[in-house]
Amino acid sequence: MRKSARYSTLAAAGLLALSSLTACANDAASTAATGSGKGTKVKIMVGGLDKVIYLPAMLTQRLGYFDAEGLNVELLTEPAGVQAETALVAGQVQGTVGFYDHTLDLQTKGKAVESVVQFSHAPGEVEVVSTKAAGDITSPKDFKGKKLGITSLGSSTDFLTKYLAVKNGVKVSDFSPVAVGAGATFISALQQGSIDGGMTTDPTVANILDKKAGKVLVDMRTPEGSQQALGGPYPSSSLYMQTDWVNGHKDTVQKLVNAFVKTLKWMSTHSAAEIAAKMPADYAQGDKALYTQSIKSTLPMFTDDGVMPENGPETVEKVLKAFNTNIQNADVDLSKTYTTEFVEAAK
Repeated sequence: MRKSARYSTLAAAGLLALSSLTACANDAASTAATGSGKGTKVKIMVGGLDKVIYLPAMLTQRLGYFDAEGLNVELLTEPAGVQAETALVAGQVQGTVGFYDHTLDLQTKGKAVESVVQFSHAPGEVEVVSTKAAGDITSPKDFKGKKLGITSLGSSTDFLTKYLAVKNGVKVSDFSPVAVGAGATFISALQQGSIDGGMTTDPTVANILDKKAGKVLVDMRTPEGSQQALGGPYPSSSLYMQTDWVNGHKDTVQKLVNAFVKTLKWMSTHSAAEIAAKMPADYAQGDKALYTQSIKSTLPMFTDDGVMPENGPETVEKVLKAFNTNIQNADVDLSKTYTTEFVEAAK
């Protein structure tokens, strides 16, 4: 069924925060890929195009599925999901490929945003610890007093790190979150001791293990890992958009969802090596075998049909409520944070 949402007034403090983040988004955003130049123009911001968790965005472009739907999609990239979210709220882009949990957080701030196609049923995130700190951190119970890397404050890595801490008896005030991005900056922070551990995704995880810079503490790249760490399926990577825009451009949204569902189906019938071969060569950072392995490790997180996993929104709400006072004090309407209208039509 179609789930609609309404805007409410955004608090002045929220506006100031969004203005500040928007400035960062303007500075950091860069064009990553454009379509054929023909068809309906759509801009999509991705919270890190080279991250395997957001692989369907670039893969859809490379497979030609946007063009086949008559769309001219421009993919832009930001290092963190919260910055990609800000670009959407600021009206710089029509869609964001990022974590579904931002739709709940934004609803408490008066913004109506909804996921229109769900790429995953697990976070795809991994909590790693540095080789040096591995003896001191054997579980999230040991987070107290530690410096833990996240992509940025307010990001999904920030959310999930806080949940793992609280679930294991550690207050969010007992450890220090450190914004270190992903990729080379994350690895450097781990090697130099700027952080004791942190949450990141492939291909960063694969590179950390290859360099023996750290080890896996909590692996949430599979539905089983999500169940163990979070207590249920955790819909993460998705295409989410402002509800007003969705309602006013249903034909375009349907074409976008059609393209992404085709990609998810294609991924479910092809190997990691075949997927890697379709991606830009520089994503492999000179090591195609390692990049292929990072895709293989993360593939279990993806859905094959774009459908929101059953009980997924409830798991996300439970996780956020564990530490997020905005969510704790709000009556979140989960039905307004996603819609299945377009994936059902795509099937």
